[in-house]
Amino acid sequence: MWLWQFALAVGFGIGSAVIPVLNAEAYVLGVGVSGALDPVVAAVGVSVGQTIGKVAMFLAVRYRPGYAAKKGKEPKPLNLETRWGRFVQWNRDLSKRLLDALSDRRWGIPVTLLSSSVGIPPLYGVALIAGASRMGVVTFTLSVLAGRLARFVTLALGVGLF
Repeated sequence: MWLWQFALAVGFGIGSAVIPVLNAEAYVLGVGVSGALDPVVAAVGVSVGQTIGKVAMFLAVRYRPGYAAKKGKEPKPLNLETRWGRFVQWNRDLSKRLLDALSDRRWGIPVTLLSSSVGIPPLYGVALIAGASRMGVVTFTLSVLAGRLARFVTLALGVGLF
């Protein structure tokens, strides 16, 4: 009985990980309120599905065509006298700092855990940036799974009280 519930939740979780319009929190709340399915099974399934989807995004960025060739190229020189040139340079500097932070275990794991459990910064963006960083796949996967489980199981248990 619970196996099809789990499979359905995993499928919805994968979809909601890649398509932002599909809301996993609303799914878990709806399952809990309706009483048609077990909310904890749905929460675990959505967590696993979201993790699969985010890891797929992570790997898509990491192994996209032309990424290795582009990595060694020097960026085009900018005219820092113009507003656009200063903005592009600011964006490059910010991107480099974010990549360096997610590559470092001291910051990468806590940021990924915070993002996957609380949602700040958004996990969609963190998955994309982490894919471009030096963060390991296993580290990213375990961090996302732990955070998603904490978020959705807490939500399911909270709905189960009412």
